Amino acid sequence: MSEQTIDLKKRRFLTGATSVVGAIGVGFVLVPFLSSWMPSARAKAAGAPVDVDISKLEEGQLVINMWRKKPIWIFKRDKTVLDNLPTLNDSLTDPDNTVEKQQPAYAKNLYRSINPEIAVITGICTHLGCSPTYRPEIGAADLGGDTWKGGFYCPCHGSKFDLSGRVYKGVPAPINLEIPPYHFVTDSLIRIGVDPAAATS
Repeated sequence: MSEQTIDLKKRRFLTGATSVVGAIGVGFVLVPFLSSWMPSARAKAAGAPVDVDISKLEEGQLVINMWRKKPIWIFKRDKTVLDNLPTLNDSLTDPDNTVEKQQPAYAKNLYRSINPEIAVITGICTHLGCSPTYRPEIGAADLGGDTWKGGFYCPCHGSKFDLSGRVYKGVPAPINLEIPPYHFVTDSLIRIGVDPAAATS
């Protein structure tokens, strides 16, 4: 075996080893750089926006996403639900949403939403912070029979809310459920954590 053959083998080995070490070094540099583009768990908990695809959301279906460590309910209301909402006003503590902090200005309406069909509500009871259960069935005997038009029931202390998140009279919860800031990025994509004005500015 000639000296030239040995040198070529060494050269190939050293070139390969240098390439591997260089690739690893590039990886160590790129991973933190690319990770910096993604919100950290701490940033998400602090309120980084959360995108929710609702393209497959069906009438009556509720999905839950987390934002600021709170469950956010997104559900689709049908025509019957929308028609029933104004009939409940006399049974509610605050049907006109007078507590300003409980909803952004663009959700201060009967539906407490931007699009009447799509509800976006923080799923935490305003009494002691339990998470109510979704009870969309009309006429549930354990919730008032004919007077129950669907809504949310808190099993901890019995608070009830309609399908706009408005609280019923005579229950422990003092105010309506909170509506988080949100806007529609597209017809089928909701961004929780950013209101429409901030999205367009």
